[in-house]
Amino acid sequence: MKSYTSDQIKIPPGFWEGLHQLGIAAHDVARQAQLPLTIITESIVTTAQYFAIWEAYSDLIGDTAQAIIELATVFETAKYPPTVLAPYHARDYRDALNRMARYKQLCPPEGLLINEDGERCTIDLEWLNLGEQPGPSLLVGITLACLLELGRRGTDQPLTAQLVEFSEPMGDVQALEAYFGCRIRTGAKRNRLTLFRRDLDRPFLSYNEELLEILTPALDRSLDELQSNRSITETVKWIIKRCLTAGRPDIQSVAKELNVSDRTLQRRLTDENTSFKQLLTQARHEQAIEYLADPSLDIKEVAFLIGYEDQNSFYRAFRLWEGDTPSNWRTEHFSTG
Repeated sequence: MKSYTSDQIKIPPGFWEGLHQLGIAAHDVARQAQLPLTIITESIVTTAQYFAIWEAYSDLIGDTAQAIIELATVFETAKYPPTVLAPYHARDYRDALNRMARYKQLCPPEGLLINEDGERCTIDLEWLNLGEQPGPSLLVGITLACLLELGRRGTDQPLTAQLVEFSEPMGDVQALEAYFGCRIRTGAKRNRLTLFRRDLDRPFLSYNEELLEILTPALDRSLDELQSNRSITETVKWIIKRCLTAGRPDIQSVAKELNVSDRTLQRRLTDENTSFKQLLTQARHEQAIEYLADPSLDIKEVAFLIGYEDQNSFYRAFRLWEGDTPSNWRTEHFSTG
């Protein structure tokens, strides 16, 4: 099941100017992406066009790592769109990251899932349009780099990450390690930025309460309008699906993303004759069926993708859902398809 996000991506106002500062002409990117030159003046593009633009930029600059570092550092804060400007003017790094994760829903195709545990804070990148092919490696890298860059600019401190994980090759790993200030792991199961939790308490020198009082209500209204297009049941199930690869989501984390209390969320779900536990089970079941239909994914990977660290637990759950093992279901599915 797809998310409620539309196939419309907003190009940041300073994107083409940023490329120009790197010596890359916008028309060269358009030609490399095999897109009409009019794409340069368009503020909204499709997901396919957006991915093609990032792939073209990566091809033109040569090395993915170099492209990530140069674009993350050259992009001017004055050119930030409202969804990034609000985090930049947040009270502290934690507030900034939470705002970024919340308002990222307005800027598909990527979303962010934040989790604080012990001395670390992990931020997982998830694709909002479920079922879509993963986006370009460069887009993954620039998204995580910009999260660290946000902290560095807001605090005016040379913050470093604790660990960065990428599922795909990212070019010059040593250059990325120098930029992030930590070890880079490629070929990982997820795309994740791990920060030092202590850094989240650092105040932002760019904090601007008056500006936030203007930006926050407008962004919240846009987000509410986006979410109101679906029932609370559908919205919660969508959020659960997006969060499954980071583990088993709980009602508190989903309620926080919806900006309501967990008690209010449970009451609204009860009004629609369901519960969080039921939706979690449905989300896992639906995602299991979708992933098993993809022969490129092995059973162990499917179990991980729907939030099971133990493959045996996934087998037991699947037997309850379908009355068969995942392997047998897959064989029968393809033999009859």
